[in-house]
Amino acid sequence: MDALLALENGKWFRGRSAGAPGDTSGEVVFNTSLTGYQEVLTDPSYAGQIVAMTCPEIGNYGVSAEDEESRAPQIAGFVVRNESPIASNWRSEGTLRDYLTEHNIVAIADVDTRALTRVLRSVGAMRGVIATGGGLTPDDLVERARAIPKMEGADLVRGVTCTAAFDWTAANGPDGFVVTPRHRAGRPLRVAAYDFGMKWNILRRLTAHGCQVRVFPATAPASELLASTPDGVFLSNGPGDPAVLDYAITNTRELVHSGVPVFGICLGHQILGLAMGARTFKLKFGHRGGNHPVKDLASGKIEITSQNHGFAIDPDSIPHDVQVTHLNLYDGTVEGLRHVSKPVFCVQYHPEAAPGPHDADYLFAQFVDAMEQKA
Repeated sequence: MDALLALENGKWFRGRSAGAPGDTSGEVVFNTSLTGYQEVLTDPSYAGQIVAMTCPEIGNYGVSAEDEESRAPQIAGFVVRNESPIASNWRSEGTLRDYLTEHNIVAIADVDTRALTRVLRSVGAMRGVIATGGGLTPDDLVERARAIPKMEGADLVRGVTCTAAFDWTAANGPDGFVVTPRHRAGRPLRVAAYDFGMKWNILRRLTAHGCQVRVFPATAPASELLASTPDGVFLSNGPGDPAVLDYAITNTRELVHSGVPVFGICLGHQILGLAMGARTFKLKFGHRGGNHPVKDLASGKIEITSQNHGFAIDPDSIPHDVQVTHLNLYDGTVEGLRHVSKPVFCVQYHPEAAPGPHDADYLFAQFVDAMEQKA
């Protein structure tokens, strides 16, 4: 079946349908990971976005329930150069095409993703539409793309957060490797986690480090989390514009003042920065991939990191009692913050990987150390 991808700047790309029939719209972005397409598909941080993979061959190892980062695909649409017709891997439970069709995800293949990426890199992330079937008119799709609401000002968290608090257990999903917990407090540590669109591997990593995790909806008041007497609070990743999440910023500010250790990742990093007095801004085309170099300013070491974000902390707005701990070596943007007097820290990238390297898994151990000292 024929398919078209149209961007708001008038550019359009013809291809063929690689998933469910129909049409979809969202902000078009690119991801530079070589593998991990199923993790990308199911990452709630991609809600409202059409993701183009820069790797030219996608789908060659199929799909597996073990690789999912949420209950179902979360992206608005998917763009690939070459869709593999076979799934060659012993873990595979089906093909990518069947998976996309089953979950009603509109996708397009045979697109010159190199040319598309060059456009997005030069112009910036743009609104776009994918449509399948005959009789498609590029000009009509371009007009539809221009009518889509922009990502700035969008609260997408309410659409991906859990509806009620629940306890996470190891049985909820497999884990790649387990860290032997020290339990200096004499018991497992209790973590209260805000779900702003959380990836499951974050919960797996916290569990692997010996924590008992209770997950709360994004709109739950801070008093509800504190009433569970946690040893620490975790702020998750998620989609949309962090500056409009007044409820999350207010609750996080209360948590910071409570003295409980707080650790944030991605959107959680941005929310924590806003709660401590900083500002955020939208990046031109964002950081998305599994190969971004980040410098730890304390040790001087370079980490290769997994990233997925379109907003960042404005370095000129960071208050005097908050220090920058990590910097992105591609563009110098802020990748980590730490409060100078409170057990509060955060990073913009994804130490849980999935997909990506495990260079930054030590951050979970640092969170455990902060909780142990407090306990």
